[in-house]
Amino acid sequence: MQKDYLAFDIGGTDIKYGLLDHSGNLIEHDKVATPDQNLDVFMAAINTIIARFEGRFRGICFSVPGTIDHNHGEIIYGGGSLPFMDHKSLPELLHLGEAIPVTVENDAKSAVLAELWLGNLKGVQNGAVITLGTGVGGGIVVNNQLLYGSHFQAGELSFMSDWQNFQSDTTIGKTGSAIVMIEQIAELLNLPNKKDGFAVFKAINASDLRALAIFQDFCRTIAALINNVQTVIDGERFVIGGGISAQNIVIETIQKEYLALRKAIPVLDATLKMPEIMAAKFHNQANLYGALYHMLLVADQDFN
Repeated sequence: MQKDYLAFDIGGTDIKYGLLDHSGNLIEHDKVATPDQNLDVFMAAINTIIARFEGRFRGICFSVPGTIDHNHGEIIYGGGSLPFMDHKSLPELLHLGEAIPVTVENDAKSAVLAELWLGNLKGVQNGAVITLGTGVGGGIVVNNQLLYGSHFQAGELSFMSDWQNFQSDTTIGKTGSAIVMIEQIAELLNLPNKKDGFAVFKAINASDLRALAIFQDFCRTIAALINNVQTVIDGERFVIGGGISAQNIVIETIQKEYLALRKAIPVLDATLKMPEIMAAKFHNQANLYGALYHMLLVADQDFN
């Protein structure tokens, strides 16, 4: 029997895929552009990749956008940038039968599972991953397990707000968007490419005052988010993911802003234990590892 697993990370831009072993070693990986025309074209691309690895895997696991109902056939609700996936079940669409188990996990939760399995949440009883991208993704770990909630929607941090700003354009998903922050700074610096994150962080690291004001406000938003989640979970560690987490100044500034927030409210500083804040271990391949870990947790008995 084959011992490896085929993992997919379905994104709005790319389908990343890779062959991993039971210990989480990434043996082979690649990516293709995500077909977003319709379900048939999308599934044709998935089946082409599966055929390429035929005979080399014992299970297939997916990380996808949307809410995943694990109680009813891994049905996807929403589908993010791929709305044709709404109310669809990948195990049913693939028609592989019982011989090849197929599991599906939400993309943000896959990132958490990667950190919980082999990353910077390994051994942590209570904590969270905050993924900074177009919105604010992530998830919460309680008692060393990913928290799903009653409707598999726990950890949807983008929708957090306070009562004074409870509007769609002032939720954390908007004010804490790394993409929006980069675009705002690029506009201010009059950059030709408004999505040029490298140029934006070059200005931030050079202490360009025009860039720093927006960047610090962004980091203050994430620090406040950490504080709000901390009041609920009493976590040991918060792990920051997303492409910009590779920039050391991001973690350093979030830490600085979190300390400033605590010092500004003495009762908060005296009452709540301060968690560690650090960068995620996994970046571009995080969801491949998380998709596999989800499979190992829920379906590995099928291989015994």
